[in-house]
Amino acid sequence: MWAVALLVFREVLEAALIVSVVAAATRGVAKRGLYIGSGIALGATGAMLVAWSAGLLAAAFSGIGQELFNAGILLAAVLMIGWHVLWMSSHGRELGRQMQAMGSAVSSGASSLWLLLAVVALAVLREGSEIVLFLYGMRAGGAEHLWSGLSIGVVAGAALGFALYAGLLRIPMRHFFRVTNAMLVLLAAGLASTAARYLIQADLLPALSQPLWDSAWLLGNGSLPGQTAHILIGYDAQPAGMQLVFYVFTLAALWVGAKLIHGDAPPARVSPSAAAHADPAH
Repeated sequence: MWAVALLVFREVLEAALIVSVVAAATRGVAKRGLYIGSGIALGATGAMLVAWSAGLLAAAFSGIGQELFNAGILLAAVLMIGWHVLWMSSHGRELGRQMQAMGSAVSSGASSLWLLLAVVALAVLREGSEIVLFLYGMRAGGAEHLWSGLSIGVVAGAALGFALYAGLLRIPMRHFFRVTNAMLVLLAAGLASTAARYLIQADLLPALSQPLWDSAWLLGNGSLPGQTAHILIGYDAQPAGMQLVFYVFTLAALWVGAKLIHGDAPPARVSPSAAAHADPAH
């Protein structure tokens, strides 16, 4: 039971942290709960379908179907998160001004929510399919108490994700969009690095030195802090050179794009009284 709980916990934690960052980044956007909830439901449904067709997937890609599937999902999520980061660079000030001045939900972010719905769905799809495949294998091997382990893992992983979300909401509004945008950039870079690792495993990309360093003695990939750092900032105790290339390229592309867009956007002016009303510290 506890082996099942640990694996499910790690998979749920990865999806939960991604969902938490997305939910916090869309704070104040109208109907964001509906979009995020729909993304979770779509991802869970897709995970079941992927698990049922696992044999066909592996056969279609000569045994590397799982690696290609994971890499494809991760790269799609990187593109969608990147689009949202650039969109927020253009509209973030406006959203912040409206939230501070009116203290009500902002509706102009709905277009970006469609892409973030897909990011949530892809995160749940990838982690959910791995959970289902693992549980199927454990059941075939005669393992017992699967439901107990599943329940413990889901509750524990979701609880940690919610704790991160609650912490992000405590950030003062004047810093909120800057912080969450930075988290999304690091999240996208980490996902790109992980996609590169899957492509290396499938022998579709050269490793370019494997590993570049080994920091497992300080922070192992399998530990809870290491797993959390891997999800949020792309930490890897033993990365390949190609992973670093993907990571740095994604960081640079989003940073340059945001700077270019941010430089074209006129500064938003918020009255001191409105800012004081919106800041929880006041």
